[in-house]
Amino acid sequence: MPDIICLGEPVIDMVSTQPGISLVEVTSFEKAAGGAPLNVAAGCALLGADVGVICKLGDDGLGQFMRLTMDACGVDTSQMLSDPDHATQIAFVGVDPHGVPTFEFHIRQPAHEILSPGDLDADYIASAEIYHFGAITLAREPMRSATYAALQIAADNGALISLDPNYRPTMWPDEDSAIRVALEAVEQCDFVKVSKAELELLGGTDDLLRGCANLYSMGPELIAVTLGAEGCFFYHEAGSAHLPGFAVPVDETTGCGDAFVAGVLVGLLESDNDIAGLGYDELVDIFTYANAAAAITATGKGAIPSLPGREEVDEMLQRTGLRPEDTTDL
Repeated sequence: MPDIICLGEPVIDMVSTQPGISLVEVTSFEKAAGGAPLNVAAGCALLGADVGVICKLGDDGLGQFMRLTMDACGVDTSQMLSDPDHATQIAFVGVDPHGVPTFEFHIRQPAHEILSPGDLDADYIASAEIYHFGAITLAREPMRSATYAALQIAADNGALISLDPNYRPTMWPDEDSAIRVALEAVEQCDFVKVSKAELELLGGTDDLLRGCANLYSMGPELIAVTLGAEGCFFYHEAGSAHLPGFAVPVDETTGCGDAFVAGVLVGLLESDNDIAGLGYDELVDIFTYANAAAAITATGKGAIPSLPGREEVDEMLQRTGLRPEDTTDL
């Protein structure tokens, strides 16, 4: 049974090969497997963790491509269920001149939205040490009930609960609904990773320290904010810090946040301490590692094809010599 379980939405990304051009004008795309929680699962597996995915796919060619991709990464796909009546989600991905993606989703009711509590294998979930999910599967039923049912099983059996809200406006009826549902999820989690924009939405301010403190007061024991090329900020009882990013030639940044989460989850899994007992130096090591994984991902195109293995991350850390004294304490 896997140590890490990720529940979420499989998405086939059709990534523009013409950066700096809007989706109105793009004529060439490259197919890549994606979907944030599945990216995280692939990232964890490539970093050496035992990880599995819970989701529904269409019984179609794109679903088969997704399954084969996850298999190739070393992810357990036994709980990737096929649905003959619904298609695998497709997202067309535009890339701006700085490598930042924009997404347009094109299946109205994709297979992953049909995942229900009755599809879950309770024994499979109960064995996990970490349960990770995103807020997209909370947008509609029955996948919302399935996400929470799996969370409850995992929490009841002592798993660490991890959340990346991964806010996509088109997935929600309005911003207020997305914020309300995401905050309800935050209250049930141990680790929460947000982007700077999501921190402002959920934490009520763009001030890193105050925004993280607001989220921390809701129950999580560890908060992280990804800051793109500027690295990340973390908040924990043991201390808080801004850790610098790694300078790399950027192709496009799809999946960088997911690579970051994978690095954190593997670090938490391998720690001898529970999340509340982590010391400051260990937190710096974990998040520096996660920054390196995210940076490497930015050098390729598409999420899963660009995710690094452990040797690549270790090599970057050895080459740069980045150490805890390179942080800014707050």
